[in-house]
Formats: sequence, structure tokens, C-alpha cells
Amino acid sequence: MTIDGFAAPPALVEHARRFHAEGGVPAAPRVAATVLLLRPTGVDFEVYVIRRVAAMAFGGMYAFPGGGVDPSDSQAHLGWAGPDPAGWGDRLGLAPDAAQAVVCAAAREVFEEAGVLLAGPDPAGVVGDVSGDDWETARQDLEARRTGFADLLAGRRLTLRSDLLLPWSRWITPEFEPRRFDTYFFVALLPEGQRTRDVSGEADHTLWIRPADALARAEAGELNMLPPTLVTLAQVAAAGDLAGVTAAAATRDAATPITPRLDLPDAGAPRFVLD
Repeated sequence: MTIDGFAAPPALVEHARRFHAEGGVPAAPRVAATVLLLRPTGVDFEVYVIRRVAAMAFGGMYAFPGGGVDPSDSQAHLGWAGPDPAGWGDRLGLAPDAAQAVVCAAAREVFEEAGVLLAGPDPAGVVGDVSGDDWETARQDLEARRTGFADLLAGRRLTLRSDLLLPWSRWITPEFEPRRFDTYFFVALLPEGQRTRDVSGEADHTLWIRPADALARAEAGELNMLPPTLVTLAQVAAAGDLAGVTAAAATRDAATPITPRLDLPDAGAPRFVLD
């Protein structure tokens, strides 16, 4: 599959050419998780995207909240609602402890980067507004690793709502990139009563946007996005509505990795290809 209409960014082309010319050895990818937060808007829906600051890996690109799995994610002992780690392992193609770490990372990162907490006082409830000063202090402590995610939830007698995360796909960064990630993509509906906040120091711009509009603006060169973001936006847009997204997630293959390949022809513009 060729991602038509989206030329590879010049910086990535330069990385790829240098990597191949020097016979580079691929870096080991770091396991990560990212979350597409969705919310209804009239009869349609929007997705939350952030632009990474220029100094970061993939800086200047619009993406979804997320990041690498932290060692504390695999050591967490916390209240848990939804599929157990073994069930998550079946969906993600991982051992139970590794699957738990990925799910914890997804929930932790979306709280750190967007101020949205997928947790509740019991297996059926979800916390409401978490934008107060006490919550912001807790978020900053979590982001700075002064506290762990399990400790944050336990201290407030909350249960992680893993069932609010719907597995979608898995992408591995191309071999030529110096920093690579093995990223599990999830979708989640914005909990009622909560709102996203521009709190992440890793982003310099955020917006809610209809997936189809995001794709149109990317094609027009207004929003810079990499293949995982573009393809995932197209997939959720094709689902039609939020009910369609939820239904599609139930049958998605979230275990088989997808690795974009950058085609570097002798003539013509470089393009990403999904083998």
C-alpha cells in the first residue's frame, strides 16, 4: 500500500539515505503506547492531536498522546477493571505482564500529556473533572516520576478502567530512524465530565479535529504527520461514527506489527510504502 499524496519529510529522507549509505544497524525499538482520544461533535466525532516540540524525536509532527513504557508500568499493582492482563496479552500478542505494562503506559501517558484519567471509583465508574490544582500537582508528580501511576490511583482509591482502552494497531518505526518505537495504538472515548488540557511540555500545539479534516489539512501541507498517524486517521474516519469505531476495534489486529518502508527511487519523490 502506498500512502499517496504525502511526501516523506526531507529530514527523514536524509536519515534514510545516510543510513543505507553507511550500512547502518537498526536501533532496537522501545515499546510504547499511544491513544486516540475521541469525542462526539454533532453527528460526527473529533480526535485529539498534539504537535511534538521540535527538539523531540519526530518533532514538528502532529500525533496522538503517548510515549514509551516506563519500568514502573510493569511493576504496578493496582485496581484493575476490564480484561485481565492475560486477556490483554491475547489481544496484543504479549505475555500478561508485558501487556499490563503497555495498557498502564497508555493510561498513564494520556493523563500526563492530555490531563485525561481513565480510572474510576469502581469497575463501572469514571472520575469526573480532573483539572483542579490538586490533580495538576498529582499529574506533575507523575510526569516527573516523583510518584508512580499505581500509587496515584491507590492514593485516591481509584481503579484503572482498562476496558475504556480499545486496541487498534501496532506500528514499528522504520529501521533507518535513530530512535525507534514499537507502539501499540488504542482508541478511547473522552470520559464524560473530563476535558483535555494543554499540559504536556512535549507539545507546542494541540487541537480537536474531525479525522477527515485532519487528513485534508495534512494533504494540503498544513499539518505534518507520519504514516502511522495518517493511516490511523483514515481508518477511524472510515468507521463512520463512534459506534462504528467501537465495533471496528473489536475485530482489529493489534498484535501484528506494521513497519513503513521508505521507497527511495532514482527518479521521483520518496514515498512511504506499507508492505
